[in-house]
Amino acid sequence: MKHEIHVAQIRLEPRKGEVRWNADQLMGVLAQLAGQDMDVVVTPECFLDGYAANQASVTRADLLGWAVDPATSVLTRHISAWCAASRAWMVLGCTRREGEQIFNSALVYDRAGRLAGVYDKLHCQTHDQKFTRGGKLGVFEADFGPFGVMICADRRWPETVRAMAKAGARVIFNPTYGMHDDLNLAMMRTRSFESEVFIAFTHPRQSLVTGPRGEVIHDTTSSQGDYSVTTIDLAEADRARQGPMAHLRDRRTDLYGV
Repeated sequence: MKHEIHVAQIRLEPRKGEVRWNADQLMGVLAQLAGQDMDVVVTPECFLDGYAANQASVTRADLLGWAVDPATSVLTRHISAWCAASRAWMVLGCTRREGEQIFNSALVYDRAGRLAGVYDKLHCQTHDQKFTRGGKLGVFEADFGPFGVMICADRRWPETVRAMAKAGARVIFNPTYGMHDDLNLAMMRTRSFESEVFIAFTHPRQSLVTGPRGEVIHDTTSSQGDYSVTTIDLAEADRARQGPMAHLRDRRTDLYGV
C-alpha cells in the first residue's frame, strides 16, 4: 500500500452563481497540474456555484438551478476525464442535485475517472438548511488506504474526525468555505492531534495541512498562488497510533458512554 502522497489544494475565489466561469477557472488550474505527479486534488466547498448558499438573497430554487447531477453534467465529465488522464483522485466541492433535493456535496473521483462515491455535508445550520443533510460518514478506499472527507462545519464536531479515524482513515480531505482564522488553526491542529490523522483544510483563501502530532505541515494563503502541493507521509499516522501515548488505541470506551 502506498504511504507517501502528493495532495494539491485549489485556492481560488469562485464567483457566486457563476458555474461556467468557476468551472473554467478550475480547469485552468488543472491544466497547470497536468503532468505533475498528483495523487489527490481537493477544491473548496461548493466551488462550482461559489458557495452561493451563504447569501441571504439566494433561495433554494436558485441553488437547484446551479446544482449539478454527476450522471448528466458536462462539467463533471471534464473532471472525470482529467482524473483519468492524470491518474489522480479528486474531491470536488459542489451543490449536487438528486431529483428535487439539493445537497452540499463532495464528489470523489478515482484515478480512472470513475465516481467512487459522494459525501454530503452532515451538519447543516443557518444558511446550510437550504440543503438536505447527509446521512453517512465519508470514508473511501484508495490505493493509499482509507481516507475521509468532511465539509466545512463538519470539522467542528470532534466525532466526525474521530469516527473516520476509527474507520481507518489516515488523512481527511476538508473542502470548506467558512472561517480560516486563528481559532480554526487551533481546531484543525487539535482534531489532527486527538485522532492521529492528517487533515487537508481547503479554503478559497487558505491551504492548510495539519498532522497527527498536532503539527502544521503546510499553511499558504491566497496571496501565494492558485494552488498548493503538499507531500504527506501517511506512515506518520501509523507511527502516532502505535506510539506510547496513542489516543485511538488507549481510549476508555468502557467509561465514556458516548
